[in-house]
Amino acid sequence: MASDQSESRSAAGEHNPWLIAIIVSIATFMLVLDTSIANVALRNIAGSLAAGMDESTWVITTYLVANSVVIPVSGWLASVIGRKRYYMLCVATFTIASLLCGLAPNLEMLIVFRILQGLGGGGMAPSEQSILADTFPPEKRSQAFALYGIAVIVAPTVGPTIGGWLTDHFSWHWIFFINVPFGVMSIALVQWLLVEPDVLERERRERLKGGLRIDFVGFILVATALGSLEIFLDQGQRNDWFASSFITTFAVLSAISFLLLIPWELSHRDPVVDVRLLFTRQFGTSFLVMMAVGAVLFSTTQLMPQLQQTAFEYTATLSGLSMMPGGIAMLVLMPVSGFAAGLIQPKYLIMAGMSVVAVALWHMTSLTPDASFRFFAFARVFLMIGLPFLFIPISTAAYVGLAPQQTNQASALINVARNIGGSIGVSLSNTVIAQNAQLHQSNLVGHTAQSSSIYQQVLREVTDHFVAQGSPMVEAKQQAIGWVGQLIARQASLLAYVDVFRYCAVATALFVPIALLLRSPKSRRREEEQGHEITAGQ
Repeated sequence: MASDQSESRSAAGEHNPWLIAIIVSIATFMLVLDTSIANVALRNIAGSLAAGMDESTWVITTYLVANSVVIPVSGWLASVIGRKRYYMLCVATFTIASLLCGLAPNLEMLIVFRILQGLGGGGMAPSEQSILADTFPPEKRSQAFALYGIAVIVAPTVGPTIGGWLTDHFSWHWIFFINVPFGVMSIALVQWLLVEPDVLERERRERLKGGLRIDFVGFILVATALGSLEIFLDQGQRNDWFASSFITTFAVLSAISFLLLIPWELSHRDPVVDVRLLFTRQFGTSFLVMMAVGAVLFSTTQLMPQLQQTAFEYTATLSGLSMMPGGIAMLVLMPVSGFAAGLIQPKYLIMAGMSVVAVALWHMTSLTPDASFRFFAFARVFLMIGLPFLFIPISTAAYVGLAPQQTNQASALINVARNIGGSIGVSLSNTVIAQNAQLHQSNLVGHTAQSSSIYQQVLREVTDHFVAQGSPMVEAKQQAIGWVGQLIARQASLLAYVDVFRYCAVATALFVPIALLLRSPKSRRREEEQGHEITAGQ
């Protein structure tokens, strides 16, 4: 029965379903690549457009806000506009906005075009996952999500490398221009090969038969809640959190909107976001675990290049290359994970994946000031080994037990989970780094008292070094004190990063038993069949 429903809603038509999976992955790769690639070029963008670093961060923030606003309502929009039509509109908007971003003459226009880009990109991933969930029967979804997952998780890995290379050898404009050929190719292939199932078109017409009922209040609450939350998380550290009235305002707006959103959507006949899914055992658990995966994936993807470029003086290209082996490991293991998901219950794969990630993060606490390129490359590979066994089982488990009409909403919410988790992970990590670096620096400075024999010995050795370089004794002493100060700042920063890796490892380990709440697909189908039999008997 499930198979028939899935087939009748398939976007493949007479074509091979795997061809459809490849086609939707093209736009996904473009979208996720853009998310990670812009971070690398932020400093270059600021310099080119005569803007400060704090001002240039709005290039990232506004995109994330626009993305967050659209993602949760994309399921509703797809059902009203038509899934294929809505998907093509999103890809076209993202592509045109990318071209405009590359041509932007100033920071203000770039921010406007980034908002447009975020609005287009927000609806792409939910539509793609909904297409895959409907095109493939439950027993083959894990393999389909494995193929799709290559684009979703590998793109952030190669993004810093591509972004660094384009920025170092050409200009930041090309990090946006690179999206245009991918977008054009995606639109052409979708128009040619992807089919809008008759059952979806019928459902759309029935929905619109009595007139379009738009949940304006729900949309405003969702936009305010998630948009304000994104600004709070992305700009909080830069503005000293609740010490800033600007940040406090957005925190209050987000909290109030969330409190009003849930009862409103629960009581509305045609909600823009089906929050009831979050209160089910299966989907709710998948949502929580996906948030954790998003936090680990996005925070480590941003922190590693940041650490390497600030503390180890790596170029953008070199820091990206250190993450490349992890991408290769992911590429190899994705098909393995997809195959394993068809044989092993998702909850056990998730527990195994979480355990590997926790151990990998703990391994990164062995970071030292003389860490080599090999250390960073191996650490990334170790971390990436666990992620395929999280993303695919979670994506597969999230759709277990859902009615076919709920796939659009489920796809939107599971993407909300990944994005919110990523924003929370990045925000908390940067906060810990900033605060703990100050704490460690205070502790280390305490060891530089004049009475410390070790400090005096180091000072003498460094002073002798500068004297040997030709500096006068008085100037050499000042240079030695400055050098020690820089050493302390670097050590404090490294210890702060180690703290982040330690906290992430512990938090990930705590999520391991949560996966036990998930039900196996077989037991869930058995319960549904028993329910149908009872209903038929009555």
